[in-house]
Amino acid sequence: MESLALLLGNLLSPPVICFGAGMLAVWIKSDLSFPEQVYQALTIYLLLAIGFKGGTAIATTSLSDLVLPIMMTLVVGSLVPVGVFFTSRRIIKLGVADAAALAAHYGSVSAVTFMACIAFLDRQGVAYENFMPAIMAVMEVPAIFVAMLMAKWFAKDSKMSIGRAIHEVLAGRSLLLLMCGILAGVTAGGETVQLIKPFLITPFYGVLMLFLLEMGLVAGERIRDVGKAGFRLIIFALVAPIIQGIFGLLAAWLIGLSQGGAVIFSLLVASASYIAAPAAVRVSLPEANPGYYVTTSLGITFPFNLVIGIPLIFGLSQFFYT
Repeated sequence: MESLALLLGNLLSPPVICFGAGMLAVWIKSDLSFPEQVYQALTIYLLLAIGFKGGTAIATTSLSDLVLPIMMTLVVGSLVPVGVFFTSRRIIKLGVADAAALAAHYGSVSAVTFMACIAFLDRQGVAYENFMPAIMAVMEVPAIFVAMLMAKWFAKDSKMSIGRAIHEVLAGRSLLLLMCGILAGVTAGGETVQLIKPFLITPFYGVLMLFLLEMGLVAGERIRDVGKAGFRLIIFALVAPIIQGIFGLLAAWLIGLSQGGAVIFSLLVASASYIAAPAAVRVSLPEANPGYYVTTSLGITFPFNLVIGIPLIFGLSQFFYT
């Protein structure tokens, strides 16, 4: 009953309702739409706000408290794409390029899933480590690097440049805005934080609702392509976040994160990128089929995590934190 209450509570939360409204608008052929400039502005705001909040927390956190979580983040961020790559090759029967593209997406992270998870924990009144935005920024990179490296190893005729892929990630808006926000938060004093708070922190959840409305529109369009992905890929997109989430939950528990921190870490591991990874894959693996990696990550896994994955992982965390 408690798990059902969590699921229903999440379904009726304002961010998820907005996401559902966006998907419904596509299905009923509504004229609702977001100008590209508005979408870009919302993205910039949210990533800066996440980074800034994390930076202010890092400023008051001992370096010794960060070392172990960051090391585990690098390890997990490198292992997940390896597992996804070989699963894609042996079970889903994808080619090297498509398997590497899928590994890059499912090894990297979704900033929006992170935001939704934060909102969920805040509603539940569950505390978490304030340095988690830094963990998200660190987890963005290794999976894409490992996936590209494996593509180069297993495709002898590959002309893919790992350097170009890494440049796309490091120069991409997600990491750049996160790092900008983190640096600003670390260097800001108490008076500066209070000046910025009404503009960058207080409106966060309202902006998140608008952003998820737009993401609902995008996901609604992508869900139409689900049939093209194939039955095995659809099953993968639903099962992978559960398996990866449990793996992330165990890893977080082993390094001593709080329950809230473990849930966030687990959802980061369970999420799939659709901002940084597509940019890198588009440049370095042009032969990979976007119908596979975009449809599964954005059209299936993202809605699954948003509606079911977050309360499911939180419920599973009770077995580790009782």
